[in-house]
Amino acid sequence: MKYLLILVLLVAAAFGGLFALSRHTDLKVPPELKVVGSETPMSITVDNPSGVKRLTVYLEQNGQRYPIFEQKGESHRFGFWRHKQAPQEVKFTAGQKQAAAVKEGKAKLVVAADSADLRGTTDEISRDIEVILRPPSVSADGFQHYINQGGCELVTFILGGYWTEAGVRVGKYTFRSFPMPGGKENERFSLFAFPWDTPADTVPVVFARNPAGSEVTARFWFKIFPKPFRKRDLELPDSFLQKVVPEIDPQGSGDLLPRFLKINGDLRRENNKTIADLRLKTAEKFLWTGPFQQLGNSKVESQFADTRSYIYQGKKVDEQTHLGFDLSVTQHVGVAASNDGVVVWADRLGIYGNCIVVDHGYGLQSIYAHLSEIGVKPGEAVKRGQIMGKSGATGLAGGDHLHFSMQVDGVQVNPVEWWDEHWIKDRVLSKMPKT
Repeated sequence: MKYLLILVLLVAAAFGGLFALSRHTDLKVPPELKVVGSETPMSITVDNPSGVKRLTVYLEQNGQRYPIFEQKGESHRFGFWRHKQAPQEVKFTAGQKQAAAVKEGKAKLVVAADSADLRGTTDEISRDIEVILRPPSVSADGFQHYINQGGCELVTFILGGYWTEAGVRVGKYTFRSFPMPGGKENERFSLFAFPWDTPADTVPVVFARNPAGSEVTARFWFKIFPKPFRKRDLELPDSFLQKVVPEIDPQGSGDLLPRFLKINGDLRRENNKTIADLRLKTAEKFLWTGPFQQLGNSKVESQFADTRSYIYQGKKVDEQTHLGFDLSVTQHVGVAASNDGVVVWADRLGIYGNCIVVDHGYGLQSIYAHLSEIGVKPGEAVKRGQIMGKSGATGLAGGDHLHFSMQVDGVQVNPVEWWDEHWIKDRVLSKMPKT
């Protein structure tokens, strides 16, 4: 009897220990998940070291629960402590197609999980959501859109239904839209680019979508003019590497050529992303007036979208695309703002050296690089012709010049169009209301 009592106590202690080791399940729903439509992709995070034997997702509305997803796993019970389950992202689709009785209006997304351990605890979370079944609609303007490869255009359109995002898609690129000045709530426009690396047979479309997973597109009349961009060889003398590599990579060590190739590739992409991200710092109004100005009396050394083959000791070692114009006059010539705007960047930036970026509104921005001096600060308003700094040879520059470029919603474009008053009137201002 004594031994039996000891055995019972040991079993009870073991059972109690395993019970104490059992864990609740941590469930997380992304905070941006606020809307469900007819068929909306979703994901939740499930975290229980012992695993989950059943995961169930419901839509709850008017006191009724409608199951929309279930996932079953193994129940380990007494051996759960030997299993270590990492947090899982569970993806599924939710909406009226999974729960036909759900109607438009307020609802709850309910997630329940039964742990796979000895305790088998059921944990549950819920999130208030909106069920929206009305799809968006969009219709584009009837204008003729003549688009240069590497250049820009503007399209207007009218939206309907439920939408939260609308703009223009050109291949892999997406461009935002903005409310039409003085127009109705559903009237918008998008200043977009046909990027230099986009195939000429790509069809640009206007799109509208909502968080419920619905998206619609509309076509508009357009004609693309393909552009043959130049190819050039660029020699890399040791004197150039000795100048630029230590300046851009002062903490680095080792042979100059591998360090240059990393700068010319990895750092170039990083710097271009920094510039592209400045699109988020834009005014929702036109800050500019009239044509943009080219650097006065300047000579064009390189053009937009030149493909450069870098040659070192007779061998091609790299290839990159030069997204801008190299303009030269004399050493340390004054660099003027090409048009009215607000400075959103004025600092060093890797391959661009001393760099200034000016916002002109609605995602249109101008870029000035390789400066020897910067005379403006972020947040400062500038006027066309105002001197902002001086040309130089900082960054990846072999000699004193200005690298000038422009971007539309983060995509660099050929600035030649913006130097042309006739083009601006025909392709941009003619589609906007007179102000």
